[in-house]
Amino acid sequence: MLDTHAPPRSSVWLPIFAGLCASLVSIGLARFAYTPLIPSLIQAQWFSANDVVYLGAANLVGYLIGALIGRPLAQRTSNKTALRIMMVAVTLAFFACGFALSVVWFFAWRLLSGIAGGAIMVLVAATVLPHVPAARRGLASGAIFLGIGLGIAGSGTIVPPLLSLGLQQTWFGLGLLALVLTVASWFAWPSGTLHEAPARADTCAPTPSGVYLLFAQYAFMAAGLVPAMVFLVDYVARGLGDGAHIGAMIWVMCGLGAIVGPVTYGFLADKLGARLSIRVVLVVQAIAVGLLPFAGSFTALAVLAVILGSFPPGIVPLALARVHELLPNHHQQQVAWSRATVSFATFQALSGFAYSALFNSSGGQHALLFMIAAGAIVVALALELGMFLLNRRPLDTVPTHTLIAAGNLK
Repeated sequence: MLDTHAPPRSSVWLPIFAGLCASLVSIGLARFAYTPLIPSLIQAQWFSANDVVYLGAANLVGYLIGALIGRPLAQRTSNKTALRIMMVAVTLAFFACGFALSVVWFFAWRLLSGIAGGAIMVLVAATVLPHVPAARRGLASGAIFLGIGLGIAGSGTIVPPLLSLGLQQTWFGLGLLALVLTVASWFAWPSGTLHEAPARADTCAPTPSGVYLLFAQYAFMAAGLVPAMVFLVDYVARGLGDGAHIGAMIWVMCGLGAIVGPVTYGFLADKLGARLSIRVVLVVQAIAVGLLPFAGSFTALAVLAVILGSFPPGIVPLALARVHELLPNHHQQQVAWSRATVSFATFQALSGFAYSALFNSSGGQHALLFMIAAGAIVVALALELGMFLLNRRPLDTVPTHTLIAAGNLK
């Protein structure tokens, strides 16, 4: 069980600020600032179009590795030390990417930035949330992962002016921003686990099947968000022929959605419950991705971009809240969240390479990727329907533990 004593307000917000900086640097900038750089990397002939796409996927592979090694690294050092190391690694990767020495060089540093992102995603919530009152954890997790949204929005507004100075200067500028955020958050990380009590015997209790359902759903969510997040700017700039400027404007709209998403989704989890909130969000996102190939006007693209932008950072606090609904013990929650992140990262990495290969083999058919993504989100919805049908019996005839496992009780 977790302690419910409320810490001082300042001690709550400092760790949240540190978590926000970590998600901003490692995911918001390290991954999503790459998207508006894709057309420029190709046009400046740093790399071929095929190489640029695969270099984007390198970050997704690194994310999987980071999700796997995050907890072991923290066990050898501490959560705080591991988080600091990962933020420094991302900062170094930005500066290194300013030198296009070779595809291998660039791939290695993009891979390292992904490793840092995966490790931070596994550790940041477990480090910060024990210092937040239980009733505010949905909103707090949204605030932490708001950094992802700020990174998406910031990349759309900061990258274009930096590009006017040159590609190398753009990478150096991103590295300088990451350095400032790393320094600003250095002493804001909490040292202990304020609300965590000693583990009880139920830490070894069987994992409810509802948790495995969440793992599967989270995996298909990952597959569903990759095309829009990786190819949206290129779709607008080259696919629709609207140019890099309009592509950057659409990416800014995507960033606005990403800013609103985490806090809004976290608030929904607090008010409606994570399970219902996930259903609603999946329906809306499936529709938005499915409509993307048919959006011909700037207004339609902008509206869809806001909706789609809310998804990648927004589903993180939702999935985390669902883990907390299904598992009452802090240790179980931490293990389950680590596994959920690995599940997400695995499908994200596989999807990244699969979509890249499909994009190249299809001659750059963006619409095909978006329709497959919509199908992946529909599968995530269908999985819960399948679980419901398998467990469709009168509730008074089903043991309580079975109801909890199936998700019929929270």
